[in-house]
Amino acid sequence: MRRVILAICATAVGLVLLLSFKTHTQSGVPGTSPAAALGTPTPGSGAAGNGTGAASASAAPAASGSAGPANSTSANSGAAKTVTGAAWPTIYGPVQVRITVTGGKVTAVAATEYPEETPRDYQINSFAIPELNSEALAAGSAKIDTVSGATYTSGGYIGSLQNALDKAGLS
Repeated sequence: MRRVILAICATAVGLVLLLSFKTHTQSGVPGTSPAAALGTPTPGSGAAGNGTGAASASAAPAASGSAGPANSTSANSGAAKTVTGAAWPTIYGPVQVRITVTGGKVTAVAATEYPEETPRDYQINSFAIPELNSEALAAGSAKIDTVSGATYTSGGYIGSLQNALDKAGLS
C-alpha cells in the first residue's frame, strides 16, 4: 500500500514539474532577425510603420508588381524581372513573396513580409521562411511542401508565391 501511494505521489510531482517547464525563447531585439542573417529581408511594416527603413523602402516599389524598366520585358527574355506577389492574409498576419525571373526561370525568391510580432512568430518564421525560400527556388513553382509547425505561414507563402508567378506569366 505504501508503494502505491509513493508511486502516485511521485507521478503527480513529475507531472507538475513537466507541465511547468518553460522553454527558452529568443530575444525579440529589433534588427537582429536570424532570417536576415540568412539573406532574407526583414518584413515590411505594412500599416504599422515600424519596419526597418531599407526593407520597407525596397519593398514599397515592388508592391505594385513593377520594379522599373526590367518589368517591361517578357518573362522569357534574358533580362531580370522582379515581381512581388499579393500580401496573402493569414490569421497571424500577411505573408508576401517577391520573385526574380530571368530567362523564364525563377532565379531568386524572398519573403518581404511575414508575421514577426510575437516571440513565437519570430521563432517559427526564422526557421520556416529560409526553408520556404530555398524550396521555392529549387522547385521554380508554387508546388512546394509546407513547413511543419508553420502551416499558416506556409499557406500564405504559397498563395503569394503563386500570385507572383501568375503576374510574371509563369503559371
